[in-house]
Amino acid sequence: MGGTLALDLGSSSTVLAWQGAGEPPRLLPLPPFSSDSPCVVPSLLWLRQPGDPRPLIGRQVIDAGLVESEGPGLCRDFKSRIGAHSGCLTPEAGGWLSPEQAGTLLVQRLWQALPPEITPSRLVLTAPIETYRGYRSWLRQLSAMLPVPEVALVDEPTAAAIGAGLAPGSRVLVVDLGGGTIDLSLVQLEGGQGRAAPIAQLLRFAGRDLEPGRQVLRTARVIGKAGMAFGGRDIDRWIAAALAPDLAAQGALLQAAERLKCRLSGLPRDDEQILELVSETDGRPRELRLDRRGLEQLLESRGLMRQLDGLLEEVGAAARRQGMELETIDAVLPVGGSSCMPCIQDWLRQRLPGVPLRAERPVEAVALGALALTPGVELRDVLARGVSLRCWDHRSGCHHWHPLFLAGQTWPSERPLELVLACREDGQADLELVLGEPLPDSRGEVVVVEGIPVLRQRPAGATGVEAWPPPALRLPLEPPGQAGEDRLRLRFSIDQEGQLLLEGEDLCSGAPISRRPLGPLR
Repeated sequence: MGGTLALDLGSSSTVLAWQGAGEPPRLLPLPPFSSDSPCVVPSLLWLRQPGDPRPLIGRQVIDAGLVESEGPGLCRDFKSRIGAHSGCLTPEAGGWLSPEQAGTLLVQRLWQALPPEITPSRLVLTAPIETYRGYRSWLRQLSAMLPVPEVALVDEPTAAAIGAGLAPGSRVLVVDLGGGTIDLSLVQLEGGQGRAAPIAQLLRFAGRDLEPGRQVLRTARVIGKAGMAFGGRDIDRWIAAALAPDLAAQGALLQAAERLKCRLSGLPRDDEQILELVSETDGRPRELRLDRRGLEQLLESRGLMRQLDGLLEEVGAAARRQGMELETIDAVLPVGGSSCMPCIQDWLRQRLPGVPLRAERPVEAVALGALALTPGVELRDVLARGVSLRCWDHRSGCHHWHPLFLAGQTWPSERPLELVLACREDGQADLELVLGEPLPDSRGEVVVVEGIPVLRQRPAGATGVEAWPPPALRLPLEPPGQAGEDRLRLRFSIDQEGQLLLEGEDLCSGAPISRRPLGPLR
């Protein structure tokens, strides 16, 4: 069955999401590699020997008790080093593989394990902003090894925000608490009113690799960023040391600590969780007891909240340097498994009161957002020129061109663009809609001097607009409008045929403006 597969390679876990034609998006389980809850593949490899073509993957490494093993056969934490170390072998990624080789092997094995009824016609991959260029280069090499006609790429903060339901143009604090790192990123998404919404970048289309220079890298704009090399596995070690200080913090003990942490994330403060652990040293059973209040006190005493405060202040200082306060952003988006802990979400609410906390999809938001940015399973075209509407500016006393849809914006429209138009003068009987096509943004122009064409540099400034041929559409006002009065709410969209459509209503009379085509776009 054809459709789109999204693959979000993470430092601690990898998420696969699938959307077939006419189906809703869903996470894709891949037993025996994936865990059941949440439905993710731990980003782990275990090689029995150098060049092992069929290593243990994900959950297999955990079930075999090898997740804390020492030696060059274990590969973990390689994602953050892809694109940053020029293919060098690193102890963190496994002594036998470079980070790029480890990532390639993991993705190839997951691709081979896809169920027979899943046949992707498009693969969309995610990349971190900080190493976007190097990571993108690795993904191009990786995608050349996979038999899929289309490959697209999106940046992780944009995918996470779109997956959580945030609108293009939003300013979002992404708080990523993974297995090995904590990253706070304040980003401005592409898009917004009159601007192109974010879309994935195609690396391959119709089976043909696209030239790197033909597409400009388009990612969310990073306003501020801070992080540290600390994550969920370190919290597991804290729990293990607190509950069993006489045992080595490894193997089964660390797995039990992680299970306690995950169970307590959804329980009231006074509910206690008990796990029985058989000691690996003397073989005797040991009870591990922990409640949510105890976990929160442990994190507080170890200084986690102070560290988070420092990271948030670092991001806030970067925002203030650009004239922005964190209290004015549109949303906070926790992602990563450790962000599910109630104390982390309580901390965010306390530090940023009044800012919406979008914590509904901490694990799958990036992968689901990647599906939405491809977008879906249908090919969408892009505008070559766009269209603008001539509007009256009361303060300047003259007309200006307001962009409706810009060059590079996809169509058909996912949602209409809404504008409210005001009257220019008292007794105004109608509002004239004059549309125009923005001219190519060229800094050169050709003029004729004494019959000879001459190239001249055009001064920097607003891009020109060429008005559509008359007659312009006139929308009658009954009763007549008054100067400065908000009168018409209009919604503009683009249909499957590339036609610009208009509908709306009269704010004074309540009369609807029926849907009508205004003309084709290009």
